[in-house]
Amino acid sequence: MGTIHATALVDPAAQLDSSVSVGPYTVIGPHVRVDAGTTIGAHCVIEGHTTIGRDNRIFQFNSLGAIPQDKKYAGEPCELVIGDRNTIREFCTFNIGSPSARAVTRVGNDNWIMAYVHLAHDCVVGNHTIFANNSQLAGHVEVDDWVILGGFTVVHQFVRIGAHAMTAMCSLLFADLPPFVMCQGQPAQARSMNFEGLRRRGFTPARIAAVKAMHKALYRDGVTLDESVGRIRALAEKTPEAAADVALMLGFLGQVSAQRGIVR
Repeated sequence: MGTIHATALVDPAAQLDSSVSVGPYTVIGPHVRVDAGTTIGAHCVIEGHTTIGRDNRIFQFNSLGAIPQDKKYAGEPCELVIGDRNTIREFCTFNIGSPSARAVTRVGNDNWIMAYVHLAHDCVVGNHTIFANNSQLAGHVEVDDWVILGGFTVVHQFVRIGAHAMTAMCSLLFADLPPFVMCQGQPAQARSMNFEGLRRRGFTPARIAAVKAMHKALYRDGVTLDESVGRIRALAEKTPEAAADVALMLGFLGQVSAQRGIVR
């Protein structure tokens, strides 16, 4: 059974599973729903139209579901949706969405989010990500599965980060970061592919070789992005085992805007 500390202020209209634990001095608003097994630490504020899934561990001093830092916001019932089994460490701020976009800020499952992380309005975070301390996402940023953000990474609004990508400490992203790529710098530049991370996730040598070939096509051959896409597409025939990885890269590159481009 969960416990709600006597000093916590939980609105009677909030929907908390009976197994949810709430720490001292935490405030939970009327439009909040929290599913089974989630624990919420002391001095948190959870407000807005916020839905939190199962078995999350939310540490003390977090602000979840506050209105977006967007001057256009006028009180619309936008949402924050957090999935299952996430760890959210101290002093994180996750805002609800904004009506001019998808109206939802969304966090998936099994993410490890360290202290002082900011998720602005309309961000979308996938599954199995790691955000190190002070990672900061501006509005409308999309982060795919298995991404790792180094401490103090700052991401410009509307930037996309592809699956299995990784940033070094203090990276500054103004452009889209393709899948598998490791970057570093201010502004960030591509350095290599996240080969060690792929090995840890069970990628076979053939799949890793295909990722190396994609890196070569994007960053080593000195060709345009369109020419790189053609070379990457051919890899699916040469290495059928890596067809899904090639499709992942092609799908990402197919959505890159000419204005923003990719990290180079």
